Amino acid sequence: MRILFIGDIVGKVGRRMLKAHLLDLKRQHGAQVAIVNGENAAHGKGITEKIYKELLTAGADFITLGNHAFAKREIYPFLEGDVRMVRPANFPEGAPGKGHGVINVNGKMLQIINLQARSFMDPIDCPFKKADEILKHSEADEIFVDFHSETTSESLAMGHYLDGRVGAVVGTHTHVQTNDEQVLPKGTKYITDVGMTGFKDGILGIRKEEVIERFIHQMPVRHNVPEEGAGILSGVIIDAEMNRISKIRIEE
Repeated sequence: MRILFIGDIVGKVGRRMLKAHLLDLKRQHGAQVAIVNGENAAHGKGITEKIYKELLTAGADFITLGNHAFAKREIYPFLEGDVRMVRPANFPEGAPGKGHGVINVNGKMLQIINLQARSFMDPIDCPFKKADEILKHSEADEIFVDFHSETTSESLAMGHYLDGRVGAVVGTHTHVQTNDEQVLPKGTKYITDVGMTGFKDGILGIRKEEVIERFIHQMPVRHNVPEEGAGILSGVIIDAEMNRISKIRIEE
C-alpha cells in the first residue's frame, strides 16, 4: 500500500494548492490513497461541511483534524454522520465525531487514527493509552497515525511507543516540515512534522506582520490568513512494500 499524506491545509491558499497538485501527486507517486489534515482549512481554524466536500472533490480520500477540530460549531452534527473524517481520538468521551476510521484500499483495510499530544496543548486524555485501547481491537491490514503535536519530544516518544505496531506515525500541527523522516527500528515509518499547505510568505500560513507585532508588544492581535499569494504544499509518501517514507515539498 502506498499512502500520500498532505500536511495542515491552511485557508484558501492551502485549498487552492491541494486542488492544483493532489491528483497529479497521486498519479506521479502511484498512491492508492490520499489523506489530508484539514483542521486549519476554514480560514486557518477548523473545517466546515462545505470545505470537507471541497477537499474530497480535490482528491482527498480521508481527512484528519487536530486541536481546532471543533472551532466551527456547525461541524458538530456533521462529524456524527457517516463521514470520512476523524478528530483526535483522545478528546474526552462525549465529544462529537470519532477518532479513527477504516477504509478499503484495493481489498486491504487501512485504519486511520488521529491523536493529539498534551505538551503545551489542551489537557485532554492520554494519547498513549488511547492508542493502546484502539490497537487492542484493531483488525486492519495497515494502520496510519496522524499525531497532532507541539513538541518534537512527545512526537518521537509516540513514534517509538507505536514502533512495530502501526505502519506509520506522522506529525502535524507545527506547520514546519522536519528533516527526520525515517524507518524506526521495528519498521514504523515516521516523521516529526509533515509541514503545512498554505500561504508561503508568512509565518505558519499567517501574515508575518501580525505575528511579529504580537511577539514584540505581547498584546492580542487578530491573525489573518491571506486568501491569495504564493503557496506551499508539504506532504509525505509512505510506501509499505518498499518500507520507506519520502517527503514532498512544492513551492510557488
